[in-house]
Amino acid sequence: MQREPSDQSRRRKAQFCTHPNLGITSSAYILRGYGPPNLLSSTLLRFTTLRLTHTISPLSKYNHPKKFETREMASGATWRLSVSPSNFARLSLSFRTKRRQLPLRTACTVRSEVSLSVGVRLIPHPRKIETGGEDAFFVSGENGVLAVADGVSGWAERNVNPALFSRQLMSHASNFFADEEINCDPQILLRKSHEATTSVGSATVLFAMLEKNGTLKIANVGDCGLRIIRKGRVIFATCPQEHYFDCPYQISSESNGQTYEDATVCSIKLKEQDIIVMGSDGLFDNVFDREIITEISNFQDMTEAAKGLAELASNHSRDFYFDSPFSAEARTRGFDVKWWEKLLGKKLTGGKLDDITVIVAQVVKASTEQHS
Repeated sequence: MQREPSDQSRRRKAQFCTHPNLGITSSAYILRGYGPPNLLSSTLLRFTTLRLTHTISPLSKYNHPKKFETREMASGATWRLSVSPSNFARLSLSFRTKRRQLPLRTACTVRSEVSLSVGVRLIPHPRKIETGGEDAFFVSGENGVLAVADGVSGWAERNVNPALFSRQLMSHASNFFADEEINCDPQILLRKSHEATTSVGSATVLFAMLEKNGTLKIANVGDCGLRIIRKGRVIFATCPQEHYFDCPYQISSESNGQTYEDATVCSIKLKEQDIIVMGSDGLFDNVFDREIITEISNFQDMTEAAKGLAELASNHSRDFYFDSPFSAEARTRGFDVKWWEKLLGKKLTGGKLDDITVIVAQVVKASTEQHS
């Protein structure tokens, strides 16, 4: 079942993951998952697993080098990116950095108590592997910032690339998150990122920011989701915002769309070892909370946990007989098989083919290296 648009925009909703732009700075653990469809056209990243072990940020906007080679960055760092085309792309980063003094702008730039160990996994809709997709994400484990934006595919009907809006939104989020004005407030970060986004389009979006005292602040517009798991139990879950079934709220380039003021805003105090599971609805439409708990319990490494969850969601999405969260919700909303099929004991089942973005993060003590 395809997602229907909002009453204002009348566009369908879809999700996808994108090829990441990778660069290196010397200031923060940052990774953005977005980029133009032709970024790695010669060596397509079919499925991408990324481990946040280095200091990473994207190249400036969309001016990407045609060849992957060592380049000098503004920060004084150099980077080299090598890609090996296979089912699981291997990203190899080698770099050297020059020490420099960076101003401490807010509490978001240095976490004296806690930070996040983060893993990310992206699996595209089967029909969108070669086009780049519409999802984008931004994570900074050291600074406790997680964000995912889920582009609206209906803009393609107007010859607009649906991915540009979500990519640019995440790009601005990564630029603004440490500004003094933000003050670790995800709703303000959403406002500034949205105001700076000039691309035409719309997206659902979820921002989460971890304060140094362990309080996680959340701002959510639409149906991206977040779960907090503590000692094998879900202790917190966001609720999707929607106009009607399969039609979520979405921030937009149009004046009559939703804005940061429509976001659901909440906060929760976290403890060490708590796990945050966050992603687009491609995850939560296909995987029940109980399955999420079981799956992540099999892993100590957050990258492997994100990979396992994404692959579980992908498998369910292709299973016509799986009674998924999406099909179960559809039945409660009046969508089901024909009456005569019900007499035969049949019901609406099946996963939802979609683009899947999974972020798994665990609360850990902040490294002493962050304060040296």
